[in-house]
Amino acid sequence: MSNVFKLIETDEFEEVVYGYDKKSGLKSIVAIHNTTLGPSFGGTRMMLYENEEAALQDCLKLSRAMTYKNAAAGINFGGGKAVIIADSKKDKNEALLRAYGRFVDGLAGRFIAGVDIGTDENDMVIVHQETNHVTALPKYYGGAGSTSGATAYGVYQGIKKASEIVFGSDNLANKTVSIQGAGNIGSRLAEYLSKEGVQIYITDIDEESLKKVKQKINVEIVNPEDIYDLDVDIFAPCALGGVLNDQTIPKLKCKLVAGSANNQLEDVKKHSQMLKDEGIVYGVDYILSAGGVINNSQQYNSYGYNKEAAYKKVASIGDNIKKVIKIAKNNDVTTYDAAKIFANERLRMSNNLNKWYLKKERGIKV
Repeated sequence: MSNVFKLIETDEFEEVVYGYDKKSGLKSIVAIHNTTLGPSFGGTRMMLYENEEAALQDCLKLSRAMTYKNAAAGINFGGGKAVIIADSKKDKNEALLRAYGRFVDGLAGRFIAGVDIGTDENDMVIVHQETNHVTALPKYYGGAGSTSGATAYGVYQGIKKASEIVFGSDNLANKTVSIQGAGNIGSRLAEYLSKEGVQIYITDIDEESLKKVKQKINVEIVNPEDIYDLDVDIFAPCALGGVLNDQTIPKLKCKLVAGSANNQLEDVKKHSQMLKDEGIVYGVDYILSAGGVINNSQQYNSYGYNKEAAYKKVASIGDNIKKVIKIAKNNDVTTYDAAKIFANERLRMSNNLNKWYLKKERGIKV
């Protein structure tokens, strides 16, 4: 395995922790990237990896993205992520999830666990038996429930606001959108867009998911390999990452890329520049997909979770992506670079705040 300290030094991670439990078979990694704004806040991804280094690399990449996502979203949480190396369909059980809960609890609140690929709100109920440092709990537990609805709503609001700049109006009627991924987020995004009169093309490797979408709304199903070649206004990647690369970008005919998938750019510098050169506006993934974390962060308000308040905050994603696109235009940079400028501004603000309580604890007069 690569030198772990070298990996975490490159992007200034605060902490990387490995958790193992022999009895349950738990093998987990938690990466805490930055806690400037508050405790690290991120999902729990359960999946098999090619090897342990691949799991670590994925965890680090996702954790770093969460720092910028949470900062740009305007919530008081830092960036973190967890991976459990296991097959979510075969290996998931109470013992494994409770062992993971004890692992998270041992981090003493520096990491708050949510859901990601391979985990859901029911899993978090089991994790919650061992720790209070968990979110995405069902509504009957006082939580916000599944993140997919809020994430889809945030992407939808982002598409509308970005369209004001790209197409001159947020009216999506008669626009064409291709959605890659018909899971919980992609299908709900399709529902929002359908109500606007959008012509929707959708694909997924899971035929059952496609059938469910087709039963609810009017969509045209296409083969996974054909999704990039479609002559559409907007491409919405809502599946796995790395889909914007040397092979796919030249095929795109859209004017706007705006979806929920994490780490859509295979190489962030190279491929964000490729999109810019092609005249395609990239709706930065961690800006648009922040609906889930915004929604779940409301669980920690003093008044508890309130859906109306949460979704009002989620809607601000639209304003955030407009600001990012304007920063990119004003500075002649990619939207990826503009998003970092936008997020870093809030991190700098927090760093510059006068931490009075720390001074008092140290006996320093204020």
